[in-house]
Amino acid sequence: MTADRIGLKVVGFVFAAVTVMVMITTGMVVKGYADGAYSLDLPEHISGVR
Repeated sequence: MTADRIGLKVVGFVFAAVTVMVMITTGMVVKGYADGAYSLDLPEHISGVR
């Protein structure tokens, strides 16, 4: 029974760590879009539209 609880704690910690990393990454991407560092439009020389 103790091994089960320890295993669940480890799995819970791993899931929590991954969740926090995803949240931080998402926040950085959203901030980048808000600051204008990223753009959803393709540059003219890539899209071929003139």
